[in-house]
Amino acid sequence: MTIVIENEMTGLGYEQIKQSLQRSLEGRNLKKVLLIPPDITRASSGGGLITSIYYEILSGVHVDILPALGTHAPMTREEQIYFFGADIPEDRYLVHRWRDGVTKIGEIPAEFVADVSEGLMTNAMEVEVSDYILDPSYDLIISIGQVVPHEVAGIANYTKNIVVGCGGSRFINNSHMLGAFYGMERIMGRDHSPVRKVFDYAQDNFICKLPIEYTLTVTTVTDENVNILGLYIGQGRGIFEQAVKMSQKHNLNYTDVPFKTCVVWLDEREFHSTWLGNKAIYRTRMAMADGGHLIILAPGVKMFGEDGENDRLIRKYGYAGKKKVLELCKTEEDLRGNLSAAAHLIHGSSDDRFRITYAAKNLTRQEVEAVNYEYMPFEQAIARYDPKQLKQGHNTLPDGEEVYFIENPALGLWTTGM
Repeated sequence: MTIVIENEMTGLGYEQIKQSLQRSLEGRNLKKVLLIPPDITRASSGGGLITSIYYEILSGVHVDILPALGTHAPMTREEQIYFFGADIPEDRYLVHRWRDGVTKIGEIPAEFVADVSEGLMTNAMEVEVSDYILDPSYDLIISIGQVVPHEVAGIANYTKNIVVGCGGSRFINNSHMLGAFYGMERIMGRDHSPVRKVFDYAQDNFICKLPIEYTLTVTTVTDENVNILGLYIGQGRGIFEQAVKMSQKHNLNYTDVPFKTCVVWLDEREFHSTWLGNKAIYRTRMAMADGGHLIILAPGVKMFGEDGENDRLIRKYGYAGKKKVLELCKTEEDLRGNLSAAAHLIHGSSDDRFRITYAAKNLTRQEVEAVNYEYMPFEQAIARYDPKQLKQGHNTLPDGEEVYFIENPALGLWTTGM
């Protein structure tokens, strides 16, 4: 069954969403279901609400919840309650282990990879997914996710939730490096990117054999309230394409004049590492003026990588730019063995096109400058760029400085043109 409901004016109401989820499950004799929602880093996805509704609807069914962590840190109990609500017991949650809790389900041929990447990558790509997804005791697996512009895939979600969010290190590494090789500016906000074509191959040849269905959202936020503009439920790529059109309409933000100064706020409940917080860089780089200044207000950022090894690699090599990182991949075995980290280092650099300043409470000047960013004390930054006083979009400060303020970089993409 395919269900699509949209309301781009006011967003969908709770009852509309609940009725649609109920309808998608009608006539099924389910005993055990696996829900795969986003984690806390997608707090504005609507995925928390949808997961809680599914859990309520499936009362009497054994339900497990596997947040699509990808390379992110496992969710704490506090984060589970904040995002999904207190009614779901802690023992219902599973933890995805991207390094050692996966099994290979297929391989994308080298010829296909070379073709879609214009020869930038020529190796085959092994597709691995969480062992939980391959558990035959599940009658149904529901992948829940937000369709929104993304720095690696072009547009996030659909199969990405499975092969990256619940994927293994080999595929995560290769797909991220494919995006880095091809170039973010050629990918972000577009559906048919080389990375998405690789995802589609995995969907059409491997994932389709599993009992997976998709529940996709497109959202905006108004005064901290998440508006679910569209809900797309089904199996085929058609629902993703419909969601992409809605996302491109509401999550792409065009500017006629590049930003000379851009200030981005990172909510401390959602962003605790530069691995996550660098969305402030990815999603604004196409709107930044040459020689401009990006200032990232990051009260919750306390580390670089989401796990110990990635944190070590970032501290060791820093955000050195594409040319330097690619050179390092040829000579440094630890970086070559963690290509998703290498891709992250490329993505997190402006390649000296504009300045990047982190205003962090929990990282020192020495730590920030050691990874090739500029540093500003958080209190100094807040005194000048108070997020409570700035409005989303263009602002003029009392002394005449013009800044563009972004409340949450995860909600879209800012660009001068596509």
